[in-house]
Amino acid sequence: MNGFKDFWEHYKGAIIGIVIAILILITRLQDLILAIVVIILGAIIGNYVQQNKEDVKTKLKNFIDKM
Repeated sequence: MNGFKDFWEHYKGAIIGIVIAILILITRLQDLILAIVVIILGAIIGNYVQQNKEDVKTKLKNFIDKM
């Protein structure tokens, strides 16, 4: 019994992570999570571009000139 307790204490986080991952895959929540991540990334990128318009224009122009 001591071996199982040591195993549980050592790998508790991995076991819980595996169970959560299996539940997400079974319930198809990964599509929703992916959509939320894409929306958040779009908001962050849009905010960055809005706050740094001139810097973004310069970087984009340099990138296009290199191509």
